[in-house]
Parts: sequence; structure tokens; C-alpha cells
Amino acid sequence: MKKYFPEEHLQFQDPQESPDFEQPKEQPPQEEKLDNLEKVGQLNLPKQDNDIFILTIIGQIEGHLVLPPQNKTTKYEHVIPQLVAVEQNPQIEGILLILNTVGGDVEAGLAIAEMVNTLSKPSVSLVLGGGHSIGVPIAISCNYSIISPTATMTIHPIRLTGQVIGIFQFFEYLDKMQERVTEFVSKHSHVSRDKFKELMFNTNQLGRDIGTVLIGQEAVDIGLIDAVGGLSDAVTKLRALIKEKKETVETH
Repeated sequence: MKKYFPEEHLQFQDPQESPDFEQPKEQPPQEEKLDNLEKVGQLNLPKQDNDIFILTIIGQIEGHLVLPPQNKTTKYEHVIPQLVAVEQNPQIEGILLILNTVGGDVEAGLAIAEMVNTLSKPSVSLVLGGGHSIGVPIAISCNYSIISPTATMTIHPIRLTGQVIGIFQFFEYLDKMQERVTEFVSKHSHVSRDKFKELMFNTNQLGRDIGTVLIGQEAVDIGLIDAVGGLSDAVTKLRALIKEKKETVETH
């Protein structure tokens, strides 16, 4: 048998009037910035009020494998969406790429280098501390590259860790991977293929490895980097490239 309740016995209460209801808290701006820093390594993501985007490549470039938590890393799955956002944002007119990296995953590094190189907006790279290994192609992927006087760049062949299959096909595959790096460097810098391979297989500088360490001006002298300088030089050059592009567009 159904029971019917008079309407006066029904009480409707606004959830916000309940003593147990809590208004959702808005994230303070400072906490939002720290959250961005923790997730993507940037205090501020690309916004409409900034015409230069700063991208940092620091620590070890993390690729398909997750590195131990104590490693300082740059995750390529975080960098790629930022570069896409830069390309699509009409308010961003140029990108300043700052490197202090020991290298890392070859394919991830080449992916970042190719994306930076194919941006339609001016780009300048600044090597601070170090731009080693696969950091070399990333550094030269910009329209103009600068290295600080004390920064170093190590050029060496591709190295693998873990199990290696000792067959001819495996070493042929490894040689093809090395050729990808050599081709990119020789195409986007003033270093010839033969010179780059000579630096790569040098046996006189590294005690337990083969390769070459270039410091500041040395990287410029061989044609790998465009100039020696610092932060102000990089920003000034980027502003000049942005201005030059605007004048070219207006002319046409």
C-alpha cells in the first residue's frame, strides 16, 4: 500500500545553505605557478601577454623510458605540446631556447630538434653550462645559436646501455641512428660531415671514451655554434630576428 506525504512535510534545502557544504577553493596564483613548474618545468605557460616564449632543456632528456626520480629530466612529452602551443599562439613572436643538458634519449632529442627547427617563428638558443651529446642537435636547431664562454659541448658516438645483440644487423641499425644525428648537425650548422665525424671519434681527449669536448669559443671556431655570448646577447638577437621577420612580411 502506497503512503503519501503532505507537501508541508517535504523540505527542500539549497546545498550551499547546508552547514556541511564547503565552497570549492580557487587555487592561488602562486600555487598554480608551482603546479606548472612541477608538471612541465615552466612557471608560466604560453600566454597572450608575452611575445617571447622561454623553453628550458635541462638535466637529462627523458624519452620512452622513465628515469629514476633522483634524475633531473626534461620530458619530451611535455616539451612537444609547448612547442605546438607556441606555433599556434599569434601573440608569441619568438622562442628563446636555454640549454644545460647532459644529453639523453636520441629519438626524443631529435624529435625536439626537428620541431624547433620547423617552427615558423624566429628562435635563438643559448647554451649555459653544457649542451652535450643529443643536446648538440637541439642547440643548433634554432635560427641562431649562442654559447656562454664557460659552457661545454661533448660530441661523441651514440652509446647504448643494457643488453646488446652481437650481430651485424644490430650494429648496422646503430650506424643508421648515428647517421641521423650526423646528417642533422651537418645540415643545420657550418660543420662538415667529415669534420663532425672526426670530432666524434677523437681518442685524445676523453680518458674512458671517444669524442671531443668543446668549450665556448672552440664550438664557434669549428662552426658548430654561431657566437659566444650571454643572456642579453640572446634576447637582443631574438628581438632583431623578430623585427627582421616583421619587416619582411610588411614588404611582401
